[in-house]
Formats: sequence, C-alpha cells, structure tokens
Amino acid sequence: MGLMDYFKGQFLEIIEWTDDSRDTLSFRFVDEDKEIKNGAQLIVRESQVAQFVYLGQFGDTFEPGKHTLVTDNIPILSTLKGWKYGFNSPFKADVYFVNTRLFTGNKWGTSNPIMMRDQDFGIVRARAFGTFDFRIVDPKLFLKEVAGSDHHFRLDEFADTMRSRIVSVFSDALASAKIPVLDLATRYTDLGDALLPLINPTLQAKYGIEFPSFILENVSVPPEVEAAIDKRSSMSAIGNLNDYVKFQMAEGMAKGGGAGAPAEMAMGFAMAQEMMKNTNLSQGGGSTPPPLPGGAPAASAAPALNVDVLTPAQVAQVLGVTEEDVIASIDSGDLKGKKIGSAYRITRAALDDFLKH
Repeated sequence: MGLMDYFKGQFLEIIEWTDDSRDTLSFRFVDEDKEIKNGAQLIVRESQVAQFVYLGQFGDTFEPGKHTLVTDNIPILSTLKGWKYGFNSPFKADVYFVNTRLFTGNKWGTSNPIMMRDQDFGIVRARAFGTFDFRIVDPKLFLKEVAGSDHHFRLDEFADTMRSRIVSVFSDALASAKIPVLDLATRYTDLGDALLPLINPTLQAKYGIEFPSFILENVSVPPEVEAAIDKRSSMSAIGNLNDYVKFQMAEGMAKGGGAGAPAEMAMGFAMAQEMMKNTNLSQGGGSTPPPLPGGAPAASAAPALNVDVLTPAQVAQVLGVTEEDVIASIDSGDLKGKKIGSAYRITRAALDDFLKH
C-alpha cells in the first residue's frame, strides 16, 4: 500500500446513513476515529437531517441532498473551529443523523391519577391513556433535551424518556382547557384535537418535537365520581322530582286496573302518611294525624303525628326516593323548602301541597 493510499484510508470521504430499522430516531455516524476530508461528500436522504457537533457545540444542520463539505457549506463549524482560512486540512467532528419521518401509533398513559378541578364535581382524580403520532422538528433541541449523546437512540428509549413528560404536558393542557369531566367521558376524538394547540407549543419549545395527532382512548374517574355521573344522568332522564312521583303513581294505577285506581291512589297517600308517622314516633311524637291529601281519611287508630317540619331525609323516606332527589327538587322549586344554616327543612304543608300536585 502506497503512502497516498494510507492517508486516504485515514480520512472520511463519504458520510451517509441508511436506516432499515424503522425505530431509530437519531444515529451518530461511526467515524472509526477518522477525520473528515476537506471536500468530502455528505449524503442526507429524505426524512433525514444531518447535525454536526464539534467539541460539544452544535454546528451546521444539513437538509436532504448531496453536500460537499467545504468552508462555504459549513460556516458555523468554521466559526467554532476559529480557522481564519477555513478547512484547508481534514477536521474532526461528530455527525448525527436525525430521523424526521412521522412515527405513528405510540401509546401514552398516566401511571398515577392526575388531579383536575371540575366545575361539577370539584377536585377529581382522573386516569387517561391513548395514542399519538410525532415527528422531530428541531434536531438540535431534540438531541440536547431528549436523545443526548446516545449514539443510537431508538423508539423504545424515547417512550421511556418521554412518558412522564407527555403526561405532564397533557395535564397542564387539560387544566388550561377547563374541560368538564362529563365531556371527557363522551368526546374523546374532539378533545384530542382541541388539546393539540395547547400541547404542541410546549413540546416544540421544550423538546423539539410535534404531535400531528393526539388521541384519547379512555378517561376513567374513581367509582364515586362515576356514581355521581350516573345519578346526574338519571336525574336528567327523570326531569324533576314532582314529575317523577306523578309518573310512579300513574304507573302504579295502570298496573292496578281502572276501577281500583282511585282507591289505590288514596292508599298510596295513606302509606306516605304512615311512613311520616313512623318517622315521628321514632322521635317520640304523638297526636291525631292530619287529613291526607285528596280527602283520603287516615286510620282512626293510627298514632298521632305532630311533626310540622321535616328534614330531606325524612321526606325521602316518605316518597321512597333518595335525599339527593329531594334536595334537587327543592333547588328546582318543585318542592318548597327553606335552608337554615347548611341544612334544608320542609314543612308538612309544603309536602302535602307537593303530593297534591
């Protein structure tokens, strides 16, 4: 081997990288400790960017194409080296190839519940998971903040590195958007699109990546919040307590048959009065029971009922509904009640009037 062949073997004349792994995000070119020859050819393929690094500092960035590495093509690296006359001799630098193609179908999820403030339920713990697509848009920032000096940075390493960061960005975006939990549970696709304008600026500024799509596949809340959502759905279906009681009575009469329906209605009122009487007896009351709504006579042998003011719990027991239903009916104005301090109170007259209607 001649002297020229020896020196030729010590210099890099062609720098290129072919990727067939489909999961590589960045790759540091293997130079085998050789220097780059002045006038060497750099080949950057589509969906690639070549980033030069000299002594830990970022140099020039090359887009797809064939580039001849001379002083005119690499001004930043020339400045970093401080050579007055440019690259008249071989030079040493690291070359990172960054994959800029779209990486699709990546999974994300919250390992722990995230806290969010909801206008309906207050502070709520929510878990979420889904998928996202991403691409690298700022190679320097990506290498600095995500890949680091890793000579071969792959997709699985990206998932491990970015999982908690993506959840943090998602949590911040969700808090900024102030989206109700009820909407989270029903509008996954719309929410992903709505969160993108909030997520992408942060991802680009911090990590040099962009999400073309961000999909929520599921958002779950604790069982007690799910129960509250179900209750609210039930109340929306029922309407108000007054209509609900009327419906229940009408259904009972329909099941009982035509001629006996009035008698069964009176018996229903009597049962309500009896429940109120039992509530009063448990508190030590007793006198002659007042007349029932609609003129239905009370049993003469029944113990007296002298409670004039009832709690929502007592009314709920009488009507066979929940205390929350009673309070909702008070709030809607169907059942007249007063709030004394933090507690509601309903008069007997108000309850009788409610039952009449």
